Amino acid sequence: MQTIKAAVCHEFGAPLVIEDVQLAPPGIGEVEVTLDAVAICHSDISFAEGAWGGHLPAVYGHEAAGVVTGLGTGVKGFARGDSVVVTLIRSCGTCSSCAGGKPVICETPYDTVNGPLKTAGGQPLDQAMACGAFAEKVVVDQRQIVKIPKDMGKDAAALISCGVITGIGAAVNAACLRPGQDAVVIGAGGVGLNAIQGARIAGARRIVAVDMSPGKLETAMEFGATHGVLAAEEKPWKAVHAALGGRGADAVLVTAGAIPAYNQAPRYLARGGKAVLIGMPHSGAKADYEPVVLAALGQGLIGSKMGDTVIQRDIPWIVDLYEQGRLMLDELISGRWSLEQINEAIADTKAGRARRNVVVFNRG
Repeated sequence: MQTIKAAVCHEFGAPLVIEDVQLAPPGIGEVEVTLDAVAICHSDISFAEGAWGGHLPAVYGHEAAGVVTGLGTGVKGFARGDSVVVTLIRSCGTCSSCAGGKPVICETPYDTVNGPLKTAGGQPLDQAMACGAFAEKVVVDQRQIVKIPKDMGKDAAALISCGVITGIGAAVNAACLRPGQDAVVIGAGGVGLNAIQGARIAGARRIVAVDMSPGKLETAMEFGATHGVLAAEEKPWKAVHAALGGRGADAVLVTAGAIPAYNQAPRYLARGGKAVLIGMPHSGAKADYEPVVLAALGQGLIGSKMGDTVIQRDIPWIVDLYEQGRLMLDELISGRWSLEQINEAIADTKAGRARRNVVVFNRG
């Protein structure tokens, strides 16, 4: 066991505590990654607030990038010194979901409480989301990482691990948007901006962003939205229909976590359209739909976890788009913070000012 610094959650809703923790060496099929950057996702914040329960103490964080510094037995395709992104998508590769091309919903359970992390005193420490990346290093399964170019900035690369693949994947993999179709993206935060980029890359004719903030709608236009509609308007779906030439959207991508967005989503749809539910409301929150309308108009509702991504297939493609200048990543970064400033970065994110805040590690 080695000692590293990590931001630990001891109590839901309380500030994270920077402290020494123990990290086990990589086991069979595992790699150790020394991190250069980890972004702060709203899911990390919701977990730390107790929105979905879980074991404490815990280390959150799951949008990360760094360098491979250790290899367990049986690891193939990676070497020490490789630059990689680290994701929370841990998959067995053999269950029916994995074999069917859906590794994001792998059916194999993993014990993250008795994983590679322990407190300084040797007690169980949850490696939340099979990642635990609010720390200097992580030990994860080799299926959770993907190589990236050595000269790619790790702060930008970290964003790919969740927010980027979730947004782009929702448009491309889940909604299956085709050139000439129309899309609505509800919520213009970090995931929403990437859903907009995904719709643009897929060839959408018009992309309408819907958000409560005029400033976020302006940003959405920079990322590829053709129109912006304030969610606070009375019956905002009418403004969306007008922007789309009098019809609804072929796909509505709901990236917000607010229940009104889910209640309203079907109202934006065209006949035969589908709403893709991406955001993560707190457990127990419920939305209402009128099923007869969906049935009569041939509309659908589907959930999309992590953009239905196959990381070994999709991340190299996304990196290539970035290197070609066809995908905006650097522009997503609102601020760079040290690990010691993580609570300030979280507060800034909760205030709604950030696209993505990134914790960077100065390894000198």
